[in-house]
Amino acid sequence: MTRTPITRRFLGVAALAMSLGLAACGKGEEKAPGAAPTEITFSILSAEGQASSGPLWQPLLDDMSKAIGVPVKPYFGSNYTVLVEAMRGNHTQVGWFSAKPEVEAIDRAKAEVIARTVNREGLDSYQSTLIVKKGSGITLDKVLACGKQYNFGIGDAQSTSGTLAPMTFLFNARGVVPSQCFKTVRSANHQANAFGVATGVIDVATSNSVNTIFIRRENPQLADQIEEIWVSPPIPESGIVVREDLDPALKEKIRSFFLTYGQGEGPEAERQRKVLAGLEYSRFAAADDSYLNPIREMIADQKRGEAEAKGDKAGAAAAAAELQRLRSLREVQP
Repeated sequence: MTRTPITRRFLGVAALAMSLGLAACGKGEEKAPGAAPTEITFSILSAEGQASSGPLWQPLLDDMSKAIGVPVKPYFGSNYTVLVEAMRGNHTQVGWFSAKPEVEAIDRAKAEVIARTVNREGLDSYQSTLIVKKGSGITLDKVLACGKQYNFGIGDAQSTSGTLAPMTFLFNARGVVPSQCFKTVRSANHQANAFGVATGVIDVATSNSVNTIFIRRENPQLADQIEEIWVSPPIPESGIVVREDLDPALKEKIRSFFLTYGQGEGPEAERQRKVLAGLEYSRFAAADDSYLNPIREMIADQKRGEAEAKGDKAGAAAAAAELQRLRSLREVQP
């Protein structure tokens, strides 16, 4: 049975993860918005849990706690839906989100962008990729030929690089519908998809350039079994968001912390830069919601295609109008 990215099974798992995650994070009680909190909860996407991501993020969170004068604890979520819902319920107040979930958090969870990440090479963008097992002989042309001959791993439905970018730049542009193209389609995080490709469980999967770096660093033997057959145009990097109703003074302390972290000279700045290097970042750059407009364009284009496939003329027209509005904004930017 073919499983598309949005299936009853996925939604059931997401709902279960959400209920368990929010219970662990907020113990079922929402924190009152507006008032200065006595504790900040920082959300982090971690497909493999605290054991893998905790050591990388904890030094930064400890530094953040000292800088803002409020204890900061991490909340590790297994998928994007859980993280957006956690912020919507005020169970988390600050978070690291990739671009598409950032848009979701802004639209649905009273979030605002305070910074965007810059990688170790100084870039504030990354790329979606398509990966196969090295030596498999699978090429991009063979993948796009369809014929239901390959098992395909796609990303979380809310993933920028795992789903939105490959659909926008690769499949939609060629009229390819994964559920009709491949033998099976399964939705999983980047790490699971990479492992599936390396071990032959799936033939081809989406990934991204950041995941490639982490796999190469953490599991070089696994990395040696994978090769890329497609790379997307640059897409905006992840960002830091806060709830917009957070105490204004505390919000500014948080903003200042990220924008100055690892900057300047001296032993402390050098130590902070080592923390950032562990996360594959060089700094956090000032940003607002407008940096996500390219993502909103991709979302509008996806909605237009879905509406056209359903024969929904009104929905297609609305999505096309939104796409044109966003493109006009880009054209007038310096």
